[in-house]
Amino acid sequence: MKELKLIPPNDPRVNNAIAPFVDEMLEENGFKDRKELAEAMNFTMEKYQGIGLSANQVGLPFNMFVVGGHPQIENGMRLSCFNPMIIESSEETIMMKEGCLTYPFLFLNIKRPRKITLKYTDEDGELKEAKLDGMMSRIVQHEYDHMLGRNFTEKASKLKIDAAMKKRDKMLKRMKKYQEAEAKLNKAWHFLNNQVGYTLWVIRGIKKWQ
Repeated sequence: MKELKLIPPNDPRVNNAIAPFVDEMLEENGFKDRKELAEAMNFTMEKYQGIGLSANQVGLPFNMFVVGGHPQIENGMRLSCFNPMIIESSEETIMMKEGCLTYPFLFLNIKRPRKITLKYTDEDGELKEAKLDGMMSRIVQHEYDHMLGRNFTEKASKLKIDAAMKKRDKMLKRMKKYQEAEAKLNKAWHFLNNQVGYTLWVIRGIKKWQ
């Protein structure tokens, strides 16, 4: 399976709108067809424990994204969307916390339409139209923003972003301390294990020559 890598948020490829997708672009970027690209995207999304991933988040110039796969969201429903277009949005909106693989551990409350109608072509090149509600609607809107060169931080105030970043920094510090403590514990365990093994070896040697 081809492994893709996330690029940092300051990379211009993340922040620029993506031109329409054409199949001729695939071979130029190392993919034989749409299905191979979709498989690589889904594999990468799951590797980073995401529920949505846009091609420009991994540095690819494709107007496409993959979403879904989580068992608790629409029973694991997946979509691979090429040249997506939101053609209808509900007036009803919902405020919900969002994260983004481009901004690890940063979570912001974002208001979005509850329902959308999405038009796209799938990995077989077939034109599709999907009416989405709830979480799947939100994920698609988030990824669609990436196609337009936007990210979710643009939908929150600076005050909210600063507060969220402070929470993220505190969490990262706690994680670092935990990882350091775990590393020390593992080192001590290996040392103790080696000492026990050496002691048993000595005892066996003594018994052998008695």
